[in-house]
Amino acid sequence: MLREGDPIYLLDDKGRRHWLQLQNDMIKLRGLGVVDGRRLIGQPDGAAIKIAGREFFVLKGGLIEQMESLDRGPQIITPKDAATIVFHLDLKAGDIVLEAGAGSGALSIAMLQAVAPTGKVITVEVREEFARKARKNVERSGLAACWDLRFGDIKNFDVGTMVDAVALDMPEPWLALDNIGRFLRSGGRFAGYVPNTNQLADVVNGLRERNYQEVTAFENIQRSMEVHAGGVRPAYETLSHTGYMIFGRRTTKN
Repeated sequence: MLREGDPIYLLDDKGRRHWLQLQNDMIKLRGLGVVDGRRLIGQPDGAAIKIAGREFFVLKGGLIEQMESLDRGPQIITPKDAATIVFHLDLKAGDIVLEAGAGSGALSIAMLQAVAPTGKVITVEVREEFARKARKNVERSGLAACWDLRFGDIKNFDVGTMVDAVALDMPEPWLALDNIGRFLRSGGRFAGYVPNTNQLADVVNGLRERNYQEVTAFENIQRSMEVHAGGVRPAYETLSHTGYMIFGRRTTKN
């Protein structure tokens, strides 16, 4: 059942999502006017309702829908890449993750969902405007209680605690490897995200020089399928290169 405070959206007949934070009050929605939140509280997830003569489906926003509808500033890490990063970092409830930088908060939200409710994501961000955008998106996700946003440069920032995993989405991440080695536990997992192959090489070589093991690097390419009554074919548009991912595990020789 939908509860007060849930991030939900109304899905119209054209597949458009109209987002709102469920409240026990009247809620203003751009393009729809005013919606009585009291009608929605207690409804089952996926319920069909009518507003001003139009039918909508009321759906609670999951991770992928929230990532697709972020208030964007800098380029986000897409769901296909965020899912791979979370999986390769082996994140689970109770883990502590160090992240730099915040971007628009897409990867932060993905990792927060994985480590909640007992874990923590520590995000270090240099730029205040990025932090403001990320904070807005994380607060909308309902996961902010597990998020620790800090300002600083991860290349020399004192995190003050040991962490289970590190994710770097920043310019020149190889320059931060010495510092993060102070906080990433032995056996802990590293993820780096870069746009160019020369950056990929610098990160991979930097990890190998510091005796990280099981170092791998790749990209994800995703192609949708068009399903029609007359047949099925691949979509003309492909979500091709978005970024390169590098993974590795810290050892006691680092």
